Amino acid sequence: MSTTHFISSEILELSTVGDILFQNKKIELTKESIKKIEACRNYLDEKIKKENHPIYGINTGFGSLCDVEISKDKLTKLQENLVMSHACGMGERVPKQIVKLMLLLKVQSLSYGHSGVQLKTVQRLIDFYNNDILPIVYTQGSLGASGDLAPLAHLALPLIAKGEVTYKDEIFESNEILSKFNWESIELQSKEGLALLNGTQFMSAYGIHLLLKSYKLSYFADLIGSISLDAFDGRIEPFNELVHLVRPHRGQLKTAKRIREFLEGSELIKQDKAHVQDPYSFRCMPQVHGATKDTLDFVHKTFKTEINAVTDNPNIFVGEDEIISGGNFHGQPLALALDYLKIAVAELGSISERRTYQLISGLRGLPAFLVDNPGLNSGFMIPQYTAASIVSANKQLATPASVDSIVSSNGQEDHVSMGANAATQCYTIVNNVERILAIELLNASQALYFRKPLKSSALINSFLKSYRSEVQFVAEDKVFYILMNKTQQFICDFCIENDILFD
Repeated sequence: MSTTHFISSEILELSTVGDILFQNKKIELTKESIKKIEACRNYLDEKIKKENHPIYGINTGFGSLCDVEISKDKLTKLQENLVMSHACGMGERVPKQIVKLMLLLKVQSLSYGHSGVQLKTVQRLIDFYNNDILPIVYTQGSLGASGDLAPLAHLALPLIAKGEVTYKDEIFESNEILSKFNWESIELQSKEGLALLNGTQFMSAYGIHLLLKSYKLSYFADLIGSISLDAFDGRIEPFNELVHLVRPHRGQLKTAKRIREFLEGSELIKQDKAHVQDPYSFRCMPQVHGATKDTLDFVHKTFKTEINAVTDNPNIFVGEDEIISGGNFHGQPLALALDYLKIAVAELGSISERRTYQLISGLRGLPAFLVDNPGLNSGFMIPQYTAASIVSANKQLATPASVDSIVSSNGQEDHVSMGANAATQCYTIVNNVERILAIELLNASQALYFRKPLKSSALINSFLKSYRSEVQFVAEDKVFYILMNKTQQFICDFCIENDILFD
């Protein structure tokens, strides 16, 4: 299997991005991409030599300063000033894996030959990526409209020996790293700073990272929900395919089928039931989990389009002899998709917490709080509190960011997407749902113990055997946060070890 991914005009699939990341592949430009980048740069250089009229961002100021013309001898200074002045990020650092994705997606966008950058600028970004030299980028500062200006400025600073980077888990001044690798700083040419700063790679990187993780959590929601259903002595009839064929949403059908497969051969699910129906949190898993799956499909489509697009401004069309200032940097498609993803993933957490609540309620022959001697032992009372707290936090975070806007750049940028805020909110929600599902797994595995000697399915028993090697049955009160954190780590490790990528 190749250890290098070649950047080309071929469609970059989400699965390909996952493969690049998880196998830690290097990236390299194809000859086709090199040719396009060089042709566009040569065209722009000739255009500037021959013509004197203002072209936005190339020989003019930026934003509301778009009518201020800049002399040819100051074009490099103009671009460097742009990068430095726009590096205004604050807050927490963007996680390293997302910064690395930003580099990959910025290279992909520049490779199409519509941005006017120098080949050596793109090559340096590739050098950073391949050597795990990751610029320090901050979570706050982007309105998600003129592109992700502040975050991308921080991404670009090391090209001109400014800002900071991480390398081998240490922080370095960028000029130190350039010296370490015997690299000269890049002298930015006309349009380059704008090409680097305009774009949606902050939002896109978050979106791709969160999509990959959300697919895994969707799978785990089905698996852990199946364990809870069996532990709760639930009924299998609501998962009969006939029910879902008469309301054939794709995600609903898929969820019902998966739960049937997970529970195939379970002694518990087959036994006679004293109750006619289960609560919605069990019975309606296909409808609720399935709706999230359908949302993931929509979000996937949106981000697949975006990561295969040119999102800086202005756009250069060599064949048509056109340089057009447009708005491809506006993040509205991503803002809406990220808000939708926030809501959909939050619902996986919401219904999971309800199943946890049912399991500890002393119903259907299970002991109150899933422990012997309740009273002396509080048992699993408080993990549900924690899940409830996180669910409520997610409700607040899931409020759409994209319905907001605020005027910037002296009125020139009078409608913004707020997609960057949606991205960072979604990051918190997705990680929160992983914690909620971990709490459900902790409770469901405990509840299933009290159903002995009856057994669940072979698949679930095998999964729980692996889990029990990390987290044992709780006979009496323990320090629960340790068990909860171990369970969350188990879910993360299981995903990696079993290559769970797509739902």
